[in-house]
Amino acid sequence: MKKKVTFLPDNLTIEVEEGENLLSAAAAAGLYIHAACGGDGVCGKCKVKVEEGDVLANKAMQLKAEQHAAGFRLACQSSVNQDLVVSIPAATSKDGKALKAKPKTTRAISARSLDHLIGSWQVAPPVEKRFLKLDPPTLEDNVPDLQRLMRAIKKKCHDCAEPTYDHPELLMELPFILREAAWEVTVLLLRGKRSEEPDRIIAVEPGDTTDNLYGLAVDIGTTTVCGVLINLNNGEVIAEASSYNDQIGCGEDVISRIIYSQRPGGLKALQEKVVRTINAVIESVCKKVIINPSDISYIMAAGNTIMSHMLLGLNPKFLREAPYVPVCSHFPLTRAAALGIHAHPSVRLFLYPSVASYVGGDIISGVHACQMYKSPALTLFIDIGTNGEIVVGNEEWMVCAACSAGPAFEGGGIKHGMRANSGAIENFNIHPQTLEPMIITIDRIKPCGICGSGLISIVSELLEAGVIDQQGKFNRNLNHPRIREGADGYEYVLAWGKDSLMGEEIAITEVDLDNLIRAKGAMYAGYLTLLESVGMTFNDLDRVIMAGNFGAYIDLERAICIGLLPDIAREKFYYLGNGSMLGCQISLTDHVRFRERMTVSSLITNLELSESPQFMDHYMASLFLPHTDMSLFPTVQEKLPRK
Repeated sequence: MKKKVTFLPDNLTIEVEEGENLLSAAAAAGLYIHAACGGDGVCGKCKVKVEEGDVLANKAMQLKAEQHAAGFRLACQSSVNQDLVVSIPAATSKDGKALKAKPKTTRAISARSLDHLIGSWQVAPPVEKRFLKLDPPTLEDNVPDLQRLMRAIKKKCHDCAEPTYDHPELLMELPFILREAAWEVTVLLLRGKRSEEPDRIIAVEPGDTTDNLYGLAVDIGTTTVCGVLINLNNGEVIAEASSYNDQIGCGEDVISRIIYSQRPGGLKALQEKVVRTINAVIESVCKKVIINPSDISYIMAAGNTIMSHMLLGLNPKFLREAPYVPVCSHFPLTRAAALGIHAHPSVRLFLYPSVASYVGGDIISGVHACQMYKSPALTLFIDIGTNGEIVVGNEEWMVCAACSAGPAFEGGGIKHGMRANSGAIENFNIHPQTLEPMIITIDRIKPCGICGSGLISIVSELLEAGVIDQQGKFNRNLNHPRIREGADGYEYVLAWGKDSLMGEEIAITEVDLDNLIRAKGAMYAGYLTLLESVGMTFNDLDRVIMAGNFGAYIDLERAICIGLLPDIAREKFYYLGNGSMLGCQISLTDHVRFRERMTVSSLITNLELSESPQFMDHYMASLFLPHTDMSLFPTVQEKLPRK
């Protein structure tokens, strides 16, 4: 349920979900509150006064009894459970004068009209179960067991074509299953690849097992493998789980893993590691709903081209060598058990097709999910990660490209970078006069590092406050204890040792800034190059769709401020979420949408940015905050300090 919070003296009102942290609510409103400990409640600097209503306070630490009685609370330890009016005390200068910090415009990427993007889908999965009661054979009716089974299936569904079967194991088991089950069995049928093709029998089970029909959607990420368990009888998601990809030990990025795969036994080891990770996810979701892995009848998976190759044990050697050729782009239907995946012995594993070496099934799945291939709207589809994938087009045509953004957005290459785990700085604000920080961490504990969304916030805020210039260099003229020369050059101290989880100072350095600028520059240059290749500009776009979990935490204004996203009308931006997983869920549940996934891959043409001189020109021009051509960023130009 939504609750209103009005912040004074700015008289700014926002709506937040019931239970939202008050410090986070202030940050969402673009308001500054001095907070140095990330929300752990130990620094005592985020005191606010509740004028109307009251909050649920987790701690009363750092507050005197008279302060508490007067209505003061620690914002980081307060939860919003009713409408509130809250006063934020002004920061003061050394001589005691009140210092004003104007509210800033913040904006999450909208998930509005998500139903419009992804559409609806029916519960008609590519696999189904039919319970059959067969007539036992007699001397007068002694047709073979398989024919008897086919006859019963046909009798159950008069309009259906006679199904086929494609594995001899079925015939080896069939006579015994039929007789042990007293001729009452359930057949598991896989729909034909095309509507005109007959169904295939993939398993026969004793008794009535129609209630046990489960499917697993799997997003095979370079860093994380996610799984969603779905009851295919009603389409409901009943369990979710994720696990770090065990392949990380062989390399953080796909190039490192390709190199590792060329060692003796390397490819086999990588395959075993990703299979082990998938099995860990399967075990986790099955425990949550108390079913056996063998109850999973169908797996739909998506991953980048390299991950798909490694799962199937296909050698990825030539994916990283010009002209960057994969073994195949449409992956064969595979029996999961043959790979070592724990599921029904006959379960099929479907992998989304890829387009090129670095534009894989995860992107096809996302484009499939948002129905970009059905819409006349000119769309820019973006998935930001170690590899940034981009698609531009509509129902008539689509062009895609991949650019190596590097690991900065996932915490890699940043001195105190980390993944989005507990204690990571995820939001940051700076007072424009005192230059003191407002830090918010995941789970509101003392900070221990910086995640991707936090990095974007920090750089944007430092740029707007004039702490760094557009080249990512610190202002040497500022006399402030947090701005200093460290072991890696100039840096800004985000948290002193006493305020951090590990007791060590956390800072952002000029080296970090340079790595971020390179990462965001590669993405922006990719957008420009792809649009230019089809004779278009950002002004021609009807919408921009951000995919991937990372997009949920990006502040749109800040991402535009540093030049990661184009400076266009904000209402054009949409957030899809984990498009890779969403596409798998849709394909898992609706056989009509499932068949459309092949249409998506056939519509997309790949552009190799590494071979494009225009890309390098745009990349060099993008190595600036936000860009060397400020006419591309008119709203940012208005916010930056005047020279």
